[in-house]
Amino acid sequence: MRRSKFRKPARAAAISVLAVGAAVWLSACGGGGSSGTPAPQGSVPPPAVSPPPPPPPPPGGSSWTSGVFQAASTFKDRCETVRTGRDIEGNTFPDRAGSAIEERFWLRSWTNETYLWNTEVADRNPADFSSRTDYFAILRTFARTASGKDKDDFHFSEPTTETLIRRTAAPQATYGANFRSISASPPRDFRVRYTEPGSPAATTANGQPNFERGSRLLRVNGIDFVNASSQADVNQLNAALFPSAAGVTTTFTVEDADGAQRTFTLTSVNLSPKPVNRTSVINTSSGSVGYILFNTFSPFVSEREIVDAMTQMRTAGVRDLVLDLRYNGGGLLAVASELSYMVAGDTRTRNQPFERLRFNAAAGNRNPVTGATNNPVPFYTTGQGFTVNSGTALPTLNLPRVFVLTTPSTCSASEAVINGLRGVGVEVIQIGGTTCGKPFGFYPQDNCGETYYTIQFQGVNAAGFGDYADGFIPNNSTASFGVRLPGCAVADDLSRELGDPNEGLLSAALAYRSSFACPTASSAEAAQPRTDDPKTTTKGPPINLPEPSVMELNRDMTPPPGQ
Repeated sequence: MRRSKFRKPARAAAISVLAVGAAVWLSACGGGGSSGTPAPQGSVPPPAVSPPPPPPPPPGGSSWTSGVFQAASTFKDRCETVRTGRDIEGNTFPDRAGSAIEERFWLRSWTNETYLWNTEVADRNPADFSSRTDYFAILRTFARTASGKDKDDFHFSEPTTETLIRRTAAPQATYGANFRSISASPPRDFRVRYTEPGSPAATTANGQPNFERGSRLLRVNGIDFVNASSQADVNQLNAALFPSAAGVTTTFTVEDADGAQRTFTLTSVNLSPKPVNRTSVINTSSGSVGYILFNTFSPFVSEREIVDAMTQMRTAGVRDLVLDLRYNGGGLLAVASELSYMVAGDTRTRNQPFERLRFNAAAGNRNPVTGATNNPVPFYTTGQGFTVNSGTALPTLNLPRVFVLTTPSTCSASEAVINGLRGVGVEVIQIGGTTCGKPFGFYPQDNCGETYYTIQFQGVNAAGFGDYADGFIPNNSTASFGVRLPGCAVADDLSRELGDPNEGLLSAALAYRSSFACPTASSAEAAQPRTDDPKTTTKGPPINLPEPSVMELNRDMTPPPGQ
């Protein structure tokens, strides 16, 4: 795993006020006496005094008048630092010579044209900000939802090189373990959520597991992970846990979910995470149940992997499907549409939209990002060309219902699957926790080497519904806010491997399928890992997990390659 470099918006920006002074000078007629009296005859007149040249004008259109906006195209790709050559996808950089202020004026106009809540953005002078990212941070709404969370909590930017690395699934240094941070400061508590198939974290040479789901970190290279309090120790822990390159060898001591302790050594490798982490077919007395752990709708390879997984389910003749999206933060909306079609089949989805895009009021029936007519996203019935050949027919299960496993990490494109299926009458049974609440999406936009992610549309389903900014919640949840669905509130169970029929969420789904009953509160809570008593927490430097990439937390409207 590696540290992500995208930045969240600052909640307040320091504003520098620029005072502009006008230079005033006096000119004299006929030689320059202050009274205008002619100079005596025969005297040598003083040399003429030329006024200083006026300051150079700002770049065309780069003067700020509150509420007056030049077209974003005026400033697009006019860069302070011009890139040359091609990016890693082979595209020629579009940059032209420009300036930092033009980059900020582009952000201002682009936000006004495409941001969903553009009327809620304070129009601030780009010249009052020292950097493009500081300025971008305030180009959003600061309103809150009914539950009190930020209405726009998904406003990010990152270097374009980072975006392209993830979009193309470029391998990155990792051991292949994904952690959950229960306590980042001493006494720390990090647990393994899952491992990547075939990674050093998953198996040893003899096929035995290294990290297991629920393994708790105790020591790293001999350093007490739980209690280390010096910055020097924490720096070593960070370097060991999150290697910057392949070939880093680290020794771990862990406590497994059953209480046993083990010590082993791993060497980091360059690895691309698998979107479909695992699949299985569970035999029951009432027919086969398919299980798919799908962790992200990005990068492009997610299309190939989910199509292969659904083909496996179709071949097995599954009667029901458990779609495990508990750690899936989103990604490509086109892949979410393909998955939803493969679940529901042709009859339910024919002539129905998967998702309509609702843009800002000024857009009318036009997509303000592409300029095209605002047509809905259909249920895609064929491959879209990401990693499945365009036009390839997709397999279908034709299911009237689907079980979806969720946590607060279930977000954006994952929620679009839930909402899109409900819009065409497929019953979605939710097992787990409240989803993140993001019915919004964007078209990632590069300008001068920075890629910006700003909310540009709200997605609504075929029934016209899209108001779930406080998430979807199982019907028996005690939460005060959220859209209720049939199902059960169950804590994420770190005591058993994902896909194990006895794992908490999957077990609850199988039980609900048989009896429509939910587990008791005590049994659901028993699966939770212990948490540290705040009274016993000591002070010390925290160890923060790398944040998920922006592409893993959103609806991404990136078109297939070549389109």
